[in-house]
Amino acid sequence: MSDKLTKKFYASLTIFSLIGQIAWVIENMYFNVFIYKMFRASAAQISVMVAASAVTAAVTTLLIGALSDKVGRRKIFLCAGYAFWGVSILSFGLIKMDVLTKMTGSVVAAATLGCNIVIVLDCVMTFFGSSANDACFNAWLTDMGDETNRGKIEGINAMMPLLAVLVVFGSFMSFDLDKAESWTGIFFIIGGVVIVVGGLGFFLIDDSKSRELLKNAREENSHYFANIFYSFKPSVIKQNYMLYVILAAFAVFNISIQIFMPYLILYYEQSLKLTNYVLIMAPAIIAAAVVTLFYGRVYDKFGFEKSVIPVVATLMAGYVFLYFFTNIVLVFIGSLLMLSGFLSGMAVFGAMVRDNTPQNKTGMFQGVRIIAQVLIPGVIGPAIGAAVLKNADKISNGDGTESFIPNHNIYLAAFIAGLFIFLAVWGVSCLKKKNSTN
Repeated sequence: MSDKLTKKFYASLTIFSLIGQIAWVIENMYFNVFIYKMFRASAAQISVMVAASAVTAAVTTLLIGALSDKVGRRKIFLCAGYAFWGVSILSFGLIKMDVLTKMTGSVVAAATLGCNIVIVLDCVMTFFGSSANDACFNAWLTDMGDETNRGKIEGINAMMPLLAVLVVFGSFMSFDLDKAESWTGIFFIIGGVVIVVGGLGFFLIDDSKSRELLKNAREENSHYFANIFYSFKPSVIKQNYMLYVILAAFAVFNISIQIFMPYLILYYEQSLKLTNYVLIMAPAIIAAAVVTLFYGRVYDKFGFEKSVIPVVATLMAGYVFLYFFTNIVLVFIGSLLMLSGFLSGMAVFGAMVRDNTPQNKTGMFQGVRIIAQVLIPGVIGPAIGAAVLKNADKISNGDGTESFIPNHNIYLAAFIAGLFIFLAVWGVSCLKKKNSTN
């Protein structure tokens, strides 16, 4: 068999994946900077924001994934979801510290209120983003692929987070992130782009294969509330046990990532004093994106075990460099290794998950996927990071508030968590061998 997907599919994949990841970059990396700079958020508050968003993402994906299976449509949820996602991003541009200070009469009270508003709005944004991207876009990708092209699809899909970081860094590197008006501009620009892409999707997205698959399983998918919990049924877990083992390993992988990722930009800027971190990161991002693009095909050719071990080792090597060194060149090498391992690992795990997801029920399994990929790591990882940074150095701001300074211990914690990835991969390998002999 050969890859028979059309150029229109790959164009749709590229556009929706990239713009979706740009929106997620704003949430996963820049909201942390936004709430830190504008409202003096602590590591604990950042951890709460990430965890609340992760819970929202998991619940939303369970509900909307099962609903799209029942309705038999992906396109309407995907495109309308992107449009509302964009609107929710725009709303962050309306949160102003000076307005909140006038309302509360206190800078400290205004900062606390601002943090709380951002956390709530982040959950609203995540609802629309997860509906469109986590639930329906990912279900559509699974519907469209097969064993001949999933590595290729995931190679493209998994490199988009890095390209999104590059686009966001490059587009907004001239913005002064210490000024509220810069954030207003960022949120309005990104929100507007996401809205436009949602509209374009009605012309670009072809979900005929999804509709055909879901039509054939319409009777099985007709009971909505039962479908929400379908992927948690013991009989379903037993029937698809390899999928759940892979998801467990995927969760361990992402816990390691989430220990440091919420604090990454703050670490570069506040701890290393790299005011030009965009120029340092950009070459690393480009190189890692190229590696990820082609690495997905390694999975297609050699399978899971032979493709996942090198990327985990690369990720761990990146942690070592980032923990021990502060020299710009060595930080660049560490960042390159970390980003290459991270995104290539996402491609390999993502392809393995899709290969083990039942084709006519992909929406029902997006919730359990997001639990492993987002919920568990999003709760555990940032909490570990916040615990590591509990006694981090602090600086006093001119308005009477304090800000913490992230330190390199987050990479040591990520490395320790990363050791368990090898154990999880070994467990997957053992079960695969056992399954092949039965």
